[in-house]
Amino acid sequence: MACERMAAKRKRAAPAAGKAKRARGATSAAEAAPEGGPRESGPREGGGPPQEYRIPPPVSQGKWKNKERVLIFSSRGINFRTRHLMQDLRTLMPHSKADTKMDRKDQLFVINEVCEMKNCNKCIFFEAKKKQDLYMWLSNTPQGPSAKFLVQNVHTLAELKMTGNCLRGSRPLLSFDPIFDREPHYALLKELFIQIFGTPQYHPKSQPFVDHVFTFTVTDERIWFRNYQIIEEDASLVEIGPRFVLNLIKIFQGSFGGPTLYENPHYQSPNMHRRLVRLSVAAKFREKQQVKEVQKIKKKGTKVLVKEDPTEVVFETPAEEKPVEIQLVKPESKPIVKDKKKLRKIQRKKQKKLFRTEGSA
Repeated sequence: MACERMAAKRKRAAPAAGKAKRARGATSAAEAAPEGGPRESGPREGGGPPQEYRIPPPVSQGKWKNKERVLIFSSRGINFRTRHLMQDLRTLMPHSKADTKMDRKDQLFVINEVCEMKNCNKCIFFEAKKKQDLYMWLSNTPQGPSAKFLVQNVHTLAELKMTGNCLRGSRPLLSFDPIFDREPHYALLKELFIQIFGTPQYHPKSQPFVDHVFTFTVTDERIWFRNYQIIEEDASLVEIGPRFVLNLIKIFQGSFGGPTLYENPHYQSPNMHRRLVRLSVAAKFREKQQVKEVQKIKKKGTKVLVKEDPTEVVFETPAEEKPVEIQLVKPESKPIVKDKKKLRKIQRKKQKKLFRTEGSA
């Protein structure tokens, strides 16, 4: 009977405890309201005291709608400068992703599958050939288009000439040369550059500041990439880096292949350039050899004898003839004495003999 009474008491006390817990939760929520943001009072049902409710703070970050993700990686065989350039682009582009190096034997179409696995819709792929030539692929995967460039004159962020600095993850301004709006192939490349190098707004890893500029300038049929810091005081520009030059080769309709939309007529492959340099050096050497052969032939040729000039001997004076002296007496041999003191003694003896003979005479 005692056990039944205790169970009944517990059942009766349970709803009261639940009401107490709810009341405590309500008071804690009311106390927490001023910490999260401002409160406003509103009418309450039943004519009681006004009910307080929270007003959310102003929205500082919107929804990330433009979900552009860029995969930046390379093939095997790149040098240290290319590796540093790739790392610099990753640090400047917060919407980029990395992947391991791709084997040379694999076809380029495999990159579309890699981008799909990494959930990326843009790709920057560095392809190294002969351990000295660097090519860059910019592609919109998997539909296309894609462009292939030869990368020249690479300078990285670590060089001392680049004195600028910017906030990590800040969104850049993109500045383009006016020629990008005139030519159709440059207009296509401009849209590709905007989608790849432009950091999407409200990206989780980006910062809501604009303090540097990416410039794309066309000079000498090449695209020059520069990165500058915007100084707030006087709005001047200081170069940050990296810097490189893109020499356009082809634009393809698909991603890493497909029909060719544009081919650069001014492009000269590195192999052809090296071949022309070798031919020019060989031509200079060949020209020197020909000059030497011509000089040898001139030396071996018949010499024209010039007639003697009779007036040439007018100003020549004959040399005086000296009489020939014949020595009949054999010269005295000089004694070889190593000791100087002995030599002096011998000379004194000879002098004494000469004096004696002269005195007797």
